[in-house]
This record gives sequence, C-alpha cells and structure tokens, in this order.
Amino acid sequence: MRLDAVGRRYGRRGPWVLRGVDLRVPAGGLVRVEGANGGGKSTLLRLLAGIDLPSAGRVTDRPARTAYVPERFPAALPLTALGYLTHLGRVHGLRGAEARRRAERWLERFGAGESARTPLDELSKGGSQKVAVAQALLAEPELLVLDEAWTGLDARARAELDAAVGERLAAGGAVVFVDHDPRRLADVPRAAYRVGGGRVAAGPAGGGPAVVVEAVGEPGSPVPGGLPGAPLHEELPGGGCRLTVSAAHSDALLRALLDARPGWHIRGVHPVAYPPDGDPAP
Repeated sequence: MRLDAVGRRYGRRGPWVLRGVDLRVPAGGLVRVEGANGGGKSTLLRLLAGIDLPSAGRVTDRPARTAYVPERFPAALPLTALGYLTHLGRVHGLRGAEARRRAERWLERFGAGESARTPLDELSKGGSQKVAVAQALLAEPELLVLDEAWTGLDARARAELDAAVGERLAAGGAVVFVDHDPRRLADVPRAAYRVGGGRVAAGPAGGGPAVVVEAVGEPGSPVPGGLPGAPLHEELPGGGCRLTVSAAHSDALLRALLDARPGWHIRGVHPVAYPPDGDPAP
C-alpha cells in the first residue's frame, strides 16, 4: 500500500498532526515506526489501518484483510474473551465453528486458554492485551498494524507474537509496528520511519544521522550477511537494494560491500534528513 502527500488533523482548523507523508509498505515487508511520544506515531498507524481517514492526500492499495492492535484495548464489553473473538471472527467472514476454533487456538498460543470464558472486563491488563492481539490475527491479515502490542504481555506471549509476525511475513503479508524496545524484531530485515514535527522520514532504528547506500550485485547475489551497522534492507525495482545505516557505520558498510565476493557496485550514497522531534509542523 502507499500514502501520497497524506496529512491528518483533528478538526477543520486544528493543527496538523502529520503532513506531506509519502510512504510505501510492500507486501511481505516489515516496517518499524519510531519517534517521541505525542509525535504522531499512533496517528500514522491509524491511517495505515484505515481507522482514521486522511485530511489531505491519498491512501491507496490497502489490503482487504487489514488488522489493527490499538495502544489501548477497549475491554469494557459484555462478552467473554472467547465470545468476543468468535464474534470478530464471524465479522471477518469466518463461519461460526471456524471462528471459534481459531479463537481457541490463539488464546492457547498466548497462554490465555483458561481465560476463554472470563468476561472481558474481568481480565487482567495482560489478559486483555492477549485478546487484543488474538483478534488481529484471527483472519490471517494481509496487513497487520501493531501499536505497542507487546506491552503488557508476558515473556511467552511476547515470543508468540514475534513468531506470529514472522508467519505473516512468510505468508506475504506486511507488518507495521511501534514498540519501545529497540531490540524488537531486530534480527528481521525491515524498513524504519521516524515521526516528528508532523513529518515522516526513513532511517535506521534508533534515530540519529543516517546514510542511504544504493548498491547492486551480480544477478541472484544475496546481500552479504553481517554488514556493519546492521543496515535496513529494501529491494529496488529492477534489481539492487537500498541500505540505510547510521552515519557512523557508513564508511565501514561501503568497504564491506566493495570487498565482498562477488563485489557490489555502489550506485549512490546520500544522507537522510530526520524530522526533529517536537518541532511544530510547517
């Protein structure tokens, strides 16, 4: 899917939360969104998930099966955990028996099987979060949007969510996520975007000055492993790749690509301009 010149503000005269956002989410791609609290991360995720509509610009090619885990799950509903998940499964087009089977399976995977018949408003914070995550995975979404979905989960459930993200990616789905832990899914090739001052810019996880290296190897050659700075990797149309790395590691990355066997040809090198956190949008 893609966002072109997208902006969002609340109210006709309200300040712009986001403005001029151009962003691509490829099928099978993992995208991390970073930025300071209150900078617009959740707004961006809601636009991607279709929860909010843009005030300007266009969002196109959103997958039909899109699921979203909000930062805060509204658990005060007159349903049990199993009843709620089964109902949502049917909303997603599953037959009753299949919806119930998948609901039970996801509750078991997240270690919440014993809470299946517990009313939502009686669940612990961790139990509510497991239901929130399970509802997003029921229908095997083509786009999964996770807003701090790991927060409140125990170690077993966090590991299961990591595994579920991998399953979605392996099936060709896209995943966009926000998480406070910089190590979250760090071993999975991903793109990253930093939100601040109403703007969105690409860059490596962790922020700071960054450099983009565009390179091409021999046909069929994989990107070398263990590259300095653990650069973000994005395939380019027509071959080659775009590697985004912190500026401190850029020289070492270039040397590693040039010294690789077979070697890689460097098409271009340019800096990334990050939006400043907290600055007002122009």
